[in-house]
Amino acid sequence: MKLKLVCTSEGFKCYEDEDFEKKKTLKRGTVVEATIKEYRNIKFHRLYFALINCAWEYLTEQQRAFFKEKVDLFRETVQIAAGHYETCYSLARQEWFEKPKSIAFDKLTEAEFHDLYERVKNVIYSTFIPNISKKEFEENLRLF
Repeated sequence: MKLKLVCTSEGFKCYEDEDFEKKKTLKRGTVVEATIKEYRNIKFHRLYFALINCAWEYLTEQQRAFFKEKVDLFRETVQIAAGHYETCYSLARQEWFEKPKSIAFDKLTEAEFHDLYERVKNVIYSTFIPNISKKEFEENLRLF
């Protein structure tokens, strides 16, 4: 069972009604073990993917073909360009290459994810849509 909790001066309290309902299934006096990690905003996580998808819509057919018509390859490329990668060695190619790091909830704090979002947005603006105004892009982003 996973619960989202808020730390208050009186202790931990359930964050949402759904969490409260889950907690009610535990009998009073039940001992549980919890791993505490900071909760990331799911709406902001979705906004990140909307940012990627919106940028994808601005790409030309030639650019999309370069990414093999796969938005995930585009996302990974943009993440690497934004500096969110780790270096690995390929025995087959006998060279080092960059591999995007995970953006899973347990891999980044909310602050780190916000920073990544801004860096990715800057890469998109400067590399893929330099002739599109930020205002126009932001208006279209709201549609996703």
